[in-house]
Amino acid sequence: MIENRKYILITVFCLVGIVYIARLFYLQILDDSFSLEASNNSIKRVIEIPYRGQIYDRNGKLIVYNTPVYDIYVTPKKMYVPDTLAFCRLMGLERREFDSLIAAARSYSPVKPSLFLRQLSKEDFARIQDALVDYRGFEHVTSSMRTYPAHTMANALGYVSEVTRKELEEQETPYYRQGDYKGHSGLEEQYEEVLRGKRGMRFVMQNVRGVIKGSYKNGKFDTIAVAGQNLYTGIDVEIQRYADSLLVNKVGSVIAIEPATGQVLAIASSPTYDPNMLSSRYFSKNYSKLAKDPYKPLINRAVMASYRPGSTFKLIQALIGLQEGVLTPASQFGHGGVKMKCHGHPPGIHLLGAVQYSCNPYFYHVFRRLMYNNAERNTFKASAMGLRHWNEMAARWGIGQKLGIDLPSELKGKLPDVEYYDKIYGEMRWKFSNIYSLGIGEGELLISPLKMANVAAIIANRGYYYRPHIVAGIGKPGQGLDPKYSEKIEVGVDRHYFESVIDGMEMAVKAGTVTRGAIIPDIVMCGKTGTSQNAKGKKDHSIFVAFAPRDNPKIAIAVFVENAGFGGVAAAPIASLLVERYLKRKTLNTALDKRVKEMNFLAGALPTPKVQLKKPDTTKTPRPDTGRKPNGQRPFMVKSAPTVNRPLPVRPTALELKPLTPKPAVLKSGD
Repeated sequence: MIENRKYILITVFCLVGIVYIARLFYLQILDDSFSLEASNNSIKRVIEIPYRGQIYDRNGKLIVYNTPVYDIYVTPKKMYVPDTLAFCRLMGLERREFDSLIAAARSYSPVKPSLFLRQLSKEDFARIQDALVDYRGFEHVTSSMRTYPAHTMANALGYVSEVTRKELEEQETPYYRQGDYKGHSGLEEQYEEVLRGKRGMRFVMQNVRGVIKGSYKNGKFDTIAVAGQNLYTGIDVEIQRYADSLLVNKVGSVIAIEPATGQVLAIASSPTYDPNMLSSRYFSKNYSKLAKDPYKPLINRAVMASYRPGSTFKLIQALIGLQEGVLTPASQFGHGGVKMKCHGHPPGIHLLGAVQYSCNPYFYHVFRRLMYNNAERNTFKASAMGLRHWNEMAARWGIGQKLGIDLPSELKGKLPDVEYYDKIYGEMRWKFSNIYSLGIGEGELLISPLKMANVAAIIANRGYYYRPHIVAGIGKPGQGLDPKYSEKIEVGVDRHYFESVIDGMEMAVKAGTVTRGAIIPDIVMCGKTGTSQNAKGKKDHSIFVAFAPRDNPKIAIAVFVENAGFGGVAAAPIASLLVERYLKRKTLNTALDKRVKEMNFLAGALPTPKVQLKKPDTTKTPRPDTGRKPNGQRPFMVKSAPTVNRPLPVRPTALELKPLTPKPAVLKSGD
């Protein structure tokens, strides 16, 4: 019995030993992964950066693609430059730049390759390629650079640049390394994870000094880099470029939407810049130049600027009023007791005429009825109850919130509510007379051009919209899109109420506040002008929203031109030309095209220099050419002319305009 137990124990120990020996054999002989981990001193991981995805317009035209470029690396230990000045002339460098680059390379490692020059074009590399063989220690590596063949849409596309130290430190999941590039701003940032692709990795042998000796195990453990996915947008490049041309010498923006899908057809901001400026090795220099431009070309005004909507907001007021039953298409209102001026128009107009002629008193009464509809007798409670409900109705149109466009820079704007006025005036210390300017789109109300283009799309659809979006497909057209962009959003106004307002919009173009030159033959365009109040002493902003054709609309558009005056004079012609170009694919109204392109509102966009008077300098200074007084002191004089300082003009942006606190006053016309 004891003898049997002895053999059992021996057998168990033998089995355990065999298991350990088998495991050690597997780990040391068969499994290369641990060998690879232990070989960091002799094996180097080389990251393979994939090509970024390309970007196309709705017709398959390239908007962004990758151009091969060449990075020059130097190994200081191997470097031999017989004539430094000749080498600097070849590379287009100054001697101090050469010394600085070589010093940085030596500091990094005397025996490892270090980046010397980044992103040489094919032409530049071809020029130096033959001569480069005479300078030992220099080698080239092929990489890529973003290229923008259409030279447009800079603000919406964004740019690609080196990751910052802060971005490296704030990474939730480690991915980027020092010197890596990533998308910043616009689509490049919004779709970074899609565009950047998947990195590959190569394992190469190196000696103790870091010199590459070849591939490790013939690339058995290497992984191939996977290129980023392409983006297919709803942008029409032809319309986009035409919008840019119409906004030359103007400050403002244009955004056009396809009502049936929510796809953005064009999104222009002016002044703008060629996106290729920020895709070269001169990025820092060019970015600094753009950042210092007083007209702020880096701001995407279509989604980042905030303006008072002016009379364009009357469209929303009318439709909310119809839905709430405070007016009908036949309702008429007098002008008596209204602290707003009005246009000259026939007496006794109803809703169609009020929209056609943009009657301020009419919409004053509409807003007043909304504030007091079914309210209590107490003035404050009536206003508070009405404002709260009105705020809820207006918010359904996307006002005062982000619409969710696929850009990282969209601003909410402002839709004032009860709490806002309680904070300004004190609880229960404000009433309708403090807020009536909201009725015509003034006061604290702030919107972006994107929101007003979406309002035009809502009216074109008779009561609903799809979230505006630029990208229409990821990887393939129509695929991979966020489901939220296919969600149909109702605004809470019954369909049959829209026709009366649309009638007024059609008449506003044919015989209302729009200049006659903006009428498009054979196309029924429905629009509404607006004039957004500006800072004191400045011309107002010109606004126009529209859609066309009236039946089965194909395009909804909003145009904002800063400091250009009436909406029907500056903004409406731009919208008309763009609608015509999109629907007819050509421009027939060449006279209007010429006139719009000759308009220049840049001078008006600059502020009037303020005269700052210094206090008179009473410092007593002796007269140099006078004799002494009897007491031996020189006579004194006072500088008589104060110095006038005139600061350099700086372009104010809409972002800097703060809403004015409304107060009873005579408001000027909304158009």
